[in-house]
Amino acid sequence: MSRIWAGADCGKTHHHCLVLDAEGGTLLSRRVANDEPELLKLIGDVLDLADGDTVTWALDMTGGEPGLLIAVLVNHGQELV
Repeated sequence: MSRIWAGADCGKTHHHCLVLDAEGGTLLSRRVANDEPELLKLIGDVLDLADGDTVTWALDMTGGEPGLLIAVLVNHGQELV
């Protein structure tokens, strides 16, 4: 099974997400607002890119600004490191 990697540089009002394939190629690079509809769209787009492969999410912070993103990822069963 292949894996893709989704990393987020977290901020107060926006996050920047970079998604890489197993070889390190860029699949997506996007700035996204820190609100639930935007985050859900991002998750859906990343899962579409994964096409059934495992997605591992990594964030540069563990509290504060990414709290909503963390909650949305956990509530949607995403692997988060």
